[in-house]
Amino acid sequence: MTMRTIYLEELNGLRKSLAEMGEAVEASFDMLLTAVDSKDEELKMQIIRGDRMINDMERSIESKCLSLITRQQPIAGDLRMISAALKVVTDIERIGDQTADIAELLLRLKGCDLDTYSRHITGMLQVAKEIVHDAVDAFVSRDRKAADEVIRHDDVVDSLFAKVKDDLVFMLQEGVDNIDACVDVLMIAKYLERIGDHAVNIAEWEIFQESGAIQDIRLM
Repeated sequence: MTMRTIYLEELNGLRKSLAEMGEAVEASFDMLLTAVDSKDEELKMQIIRGDRMINDMERSIESKCLSLITRQQPIAGDLRMISAALKVVTDIERIGDQTADIAELLLRLKGCDLDTYSRHITGMLQVAKEIVHDAVDAFVSRDRKAADEVIRHDDVVDSLFAKVKDDLVFMLQEGVDNIDACVDVLMIAKYLERIGDHAVNIAEWEIFQESGAIQDIRLM
């Protein structure tokens, strides 16, 4: 096996590791979608524990990236891909953090029906899951059109966040009893909005790895 073949296999392995990290975050979203309508506290704790695995995956991928840079001294497109991967794992890791934060808020809400506070929360969760999947897939498969679509789709998350805020403001004006729950629901929506922003970052790193153009990366 030639050195070039080994190098290309390591690059493909890096992309595979990124895809697996994205799948781990997607699994957290699937559990969140179930947890929203469940009183199963163990399910929410499972999401929180799963964040540690995502953190471990981030460190492993960072190590692979740095090893490739120091040993292979990549140039041009390969260097952009590896450099962008170092940024993408940070965004995926933060998405993992935020799914764990949402699970903690669901524990505090103790099985409250979120639709009582806003009927848009579940929709936000579903949309956030979809654009995270699409963003990671666009980066791994080097699909510029899919990345552009993720960036456009972020408006849907922002629109749903605005609707959740409007619902909660209306409830507060009507004199809702549980103000703390309103704050927790707003925080869930805010975390989902941030997750949408991280997905956009990932899509913009796909554009960078293809063209070298740095987009409006959102720092959070």
